[in-house]
Amino acid sequence: MSPQPSGLARWAAVVVNYESGELLAACVQSLLEDTSAGAPEVVVVDNGSTDGSVAALLRAAPDTRVITAENRGYASAANLGTAATSAPIVAVCNCDLRVERGTAGAVLARFDDEPDLGAVGPTVRNPDGTRYPSARAIPKVGDAVGHGLFGLFKPDNRFTRRYRELDADPTLPRDVGFVSGAAIWLRRAALDAIDGWDAGYFMYVEDVDLCWRLRQHGWRVAYEPGGEVVHVQGASTRHHPYRMLVAHHRSLFRFAAKRWHGWRRILLVPTAGFLVLRTGLAAGAHALRRGHARPSSLTPTG
Repeated sequence: MSPQPSGLARWAAVVVNYESGELLAACVQSLLEDTSAGAPEVVVVDNGSTDGSVAALLRAAPDTRVITAENRGYASAANLGTAATSAPIVAVCNCDLRVERGTAGAVLARFDDEPDLGAVGPTVRNPDGTRYPSARAIPKVGDAVGHGLFGLFKPDNRFTRRYRELDADPTLPRDVGFVSGAAIWLRRAALDAIDGWDAGYFMYVEDVDLCWRLRQHGWRVAYEPGGEVVHVQGASTRHHPYRMLVAHHRSLFRFAAKRWHGWRRILLVPTAGFLVLRTGLAAGAHALRRGHARPSSLTPTG
């Protein structure tokens, strides 16, 4: 199956790739097979992979458009891919996920019915079938600190439960603070209104920032359980786990600096110290888990 010619599709998909191996071709194929909202435009932005993932993709789907980019991070690649498409709805996806058939139809129905909807995230499942808490709140300071400390070792703590919205019914649609950038459908008009993704983030928290800015501009962000993706997690970041931990915490600081104004900027000093501490704790927690069959994916929002 070949991608829909530009200008004819109702939706587009941008896949950001880095060293994902055979997972890239599987991801693109799943997107092409989801014709529930018509065939999509598909663009892959490759951030300098050397593992043969792009060559494998082009053998499987030779008509796929691939943009080769200097690795400036996920947000920068998302902007490049979005600019290369023209559909009114654009999905930005990690390279290590599989989109289930019917997802595009469920998501685009929401956009059609709700003109103030700027972003939608589907159900995200782990490979073992369990749900990943992909629809979350923008945390208040207390919940952010509590989750940051206790979430590493006791993920069922009350701070993490509030932040991850673990007590919400995952079978029901709802408005949320943000949805995971691993698979996020965006209204192009809303994205244009906020000048796209903030390319100042190299990895992590760019999805939080994006949804936060959409909501600041009057757009809603929603979770839609009628769509579903399966996410391997960590396929790209596993190559440099400790570097990614540092990138994660730098991104957290960037978001705090953007979010806090006036007297609240005083909090940036203790925040910097806290994030340095948490980087060390997270590195230690990862080292303890390395021998397990399923290693930590080092996802930014935990």
